[in-house]
This record gives sequence, C-alpha cells and structure tokens, in this order.
Amino acid sequence: MKFGGILGFDHGIILAPMGADIAGPELVAAVANAGGIGLLASPINEYEVTVKAIRETKKLTDRAFGAGVLLEFNNTKTIRAIFDEKLACLEVFWGDFPKEMVDEAHKHGIKVIHQVGSVKAAERAIAAGVDCIIAQGVEAGGHIAGTVSLMALLPRILDAVGDRNIPVVAAGSIVDARGYVAALSMGAKATKESYANDYYKQQLLHYTENETDRTDLYGRLTWRAFVRCLNTPFHKKWRNAPDDVQNDETQPIIGYSTIYWKEVVLRRFAGQVANRTTVGELEDMVMLAGQGVGLVKDIVPAAEVIRRYVEGAKAIIQGLGEKYLEDSAPPTPTTPENEKWTWVEKCKCCF
Repeated sequence: MKFGGILGFDHGIILAPMGADIAGPELVAAVANAGGIGLLASPINEYEVTVKAIRETKKLTDRAFGAGVLLEFNNTKTIRAIFDEKLACLEVFWGDFPKEMVDEAHKHGIKVIHQVGSVKAAERAIAAGVDCIIAQGVEAGGHIAGTVSLMALLPRILDAVGDRNIPVVAAGSIVDARGYVAALSMGAKATKESYANDYYKQQLLHYTENETDRTDLYGRLTWRAFVRCLNTPFHKKWRNAPDDVQNDETQPIIGYSTIYWKEVVLRRFAGQVANRTTVGELEDMVMLAGQGVGLVKDIVPAAEVIRRYVEGAKAIIQGLGEKYLEDSAPPTPTTPENEKWTWVEKCKCCF
C-alpha cells in the first residue's frame, strides 16, 4: 500500500466531472495544481464549447487534467474535441465504451477511466482495455449507476481486476481521510470534490447521511436515471410524485442559469444543480449529494481538500501501526550489531 499517484498524477484523488458545469475550468485547474486528477464536466456533444472549456482550463494550469463524458448521450463531437486537445485522460460513465474506442483514445495518447456501478460493468471495462476503473457505490451523490454499497462492491471489482495493472478508484461517501484510508486498505487508490451556487454549498453543511434520497424525479424528460440528492423540504413534498410528473414545458419556470456560456431555463424538476450564475427559486432545485454529506463541515479550496486527505491518511495509518503492530512485532535478536542498529534507527539525529 502506498500514497503514490496513478496514471502519472501525483495523487490518486479524483475530482468527479460534476455537471452540468460545477466541475468547470476553475475547479479542475485547482485540483490539477494540487496534484490531483481534475476531470472537466464536458458539454453534451458540443465540439467548440468543449474546446473552449478545455482551453480556459489550460489558462489556469500547466498540469495535466482530463474530462468526463456521459455515454447515455451521443457525445461524438465532445470526444473528438477531447482527442484533438490531447488531454491526459477521458472518464466515461453510464454505458459501454468498447475496445475500439479505448484503442482510439490510446492512439491520441489519452488514458481511459471508466466509472462503473457493478461487477459486470467492470468486467466489460477490463475486457475493453481501460486504464483505470472507478467503483461507484450507491451511496454516492449525483447520478448513480448501481444498487450496491461501496464497501461491498469495491472488493469484488478488485478481485475482478486481479493482477492486471489497472488501478481501481473508490467513489461514494469518501469525504475525509478516514474514508481514504478505508479505500486504501482494500487496495483502491482513493476519490472525489465546486462552480456551485453558494446557497447550494451552504445547504450541504446542514444535512446528514439520513437526509439524502435515491430518486429518479429530476430530469425524467431527458434522462430517467437515479440520482442521490438532499432530502430538502421541496424534495420531501414531491419525492412520491407519479411517474408522469416530469420537467416538461407544463412545469413552471423556477430559475435561469448560464451553463458553459449558454443561457438555460430551469423548470421545476430540472436535473441541473445551481451554479454561481443561477437565479430564481434556489430552494426548489435539486441538490445532489452523497451519504457522506454529514461529514462536510466547512467549505475550503480544492488544494486544502487534497492536503487533508493525504496528510490525514498518513497520520491515521501511522497511528494504526503504532497501536496494533508494534507490540506484536517479533523480538529483535540481542546481538551487539542488532543493539547498535536499533539504537541508530531510533536516533535519526545521529546520522
């Protein structure tokens, strides 16, 4: 077990490509500058907009970063932009990414990270030749592909990977160094971190793991998929709405956003979370969050999040070693050479 990075990055800590533009240029660059893997939330099937977002990110960092793509939608133009801009990695989610596409990415020097929510999906990703797998537990925030908790899913995917040189990243309710260590202890390398509206951010500080819900209420018109969100008063009121209730034109307009330089109208039950530009009835908008939300105590820069993960994990592991391993270590032979070596090891200042 080690703290070294993956895929050529300093740390195996990944910024999820949170949409529609929450993981935008500013946040991705901040994570990259701190040695993490920043993944840009890509526009859907937009070549020029994707190129612009990538180049805006490059203005803020000279470090490598990547972008995420949803396979649920046709993203041919977006993927081409990512290839043309020669990003370090491409993260794909919610669907299959066959070997021919993985090979195409590799031809452009781009590594493929596939997020999955089941063992079967992981096995397909392995067969396709991906470079990294993200195991997403059902307790994760935002769109969730599976129904199994992280601690049950992660070891099964690790077993499926076996001795192949494919790092596995854990996603789902990992919010501090303790969760990081738990993932490391299984052999995973780490996970997750906003252009989010300040109101949305503040709400995250006031909810616990018992106050999230798995639902398909939001975005039914365009993408009927389960998400995990805060159980706000608005959500409690509508969570049991019949299936024909969806974010169509019969729903009232509750706000407006600018998402990747485009004006967007938000109707009730829209799937977009509030970004910094959003105005309107913010309390009636979806607020995506995982079950680890109860551990979010403050809002800090991305670099501080990564520092807390890495330094906190080192302290925890060192403490566990001192508590559980030292007393059970086999006795050291008491030869003069060993006595001298033990003394020197304990007195580093004498070197």
